[in-house]
Amino acid sequence: MHTLPIPFPVPPWRQLLSELRIDVVHRPADIERQLARLYGRLMRPGDALHELPALCVHYPGLVLRYREADGEHYLYAEDKARQCLAGYAVFNRLVELNRRADPHLRAPHIKIAPAYQRRGIATAIYRWWLDSGNVFISGARQSVGAHALWRALGKRYELFHVELRDKRLRYLGHRVDERVRQDLHTRMILLGKDWDRDRLAACAGMLNEAPTDAVFPRQRPLFRRY
Repeated sequence: MHTLPIPFPVPPWRQLLSELRIDVVHRPADIERQLARLYGRLMRPGDALHELPALCVHYPGLVLRYREADGEHYLYAEDKARQCLAGYAVFNRLVELNRRADPHLRAPHIKIAPAYQRRGIATAIYRWWLDSGNVFISGARQSVGAHALWRALGKRYELFHVELRDKRLRYLGHRVDERVRQDLHTRMILLGKDWDRDRLAACAGMLNEAPTDAVFPRQRPLFRRY
């Protein structure tokens, strides 16, 4: 990924997002072009995406179609009335994981067309995966929207940080300090139905003891109230 120089001062909030590695930006026009290409494939007889099975996920006005290939999972949110894709998601394998952890963890990436954003489509897709008894791990970077979605889902599903280094996972705690958060080896985990930390440790080989220096202490408020 190429980085373009920014010809104007970066506002403080933008610097904070970069520090938190929440720096992925999807251009609306790029998303719409990609969704149009995928919809064309869904409608093309003989294509691998043609006539994919629909999931039993109720979302008014949309049909969620699903395929699995090489251990990765793809979902397509089709608006049949408007004859277009509202969005799509892919749950990737991570090459950083070892063979023991790979079967149990997938990294989600989702793109929603601008006209369909803020309607809960991404939430519905993520919850289907988690409620089906699966586990998410975050990638090295996230968009602002993706990070907000993870935090929102963390109120319903267990969310914590791990270190992914040398293909091994190590539990870091539910909160970490800023230095740990910025490290590219720091990822987040969302546990789905019937999962807990002990099961993840047993199945994926995660070291389940948090180091004492990784716990994030409660911060004082940035602004004093009078």
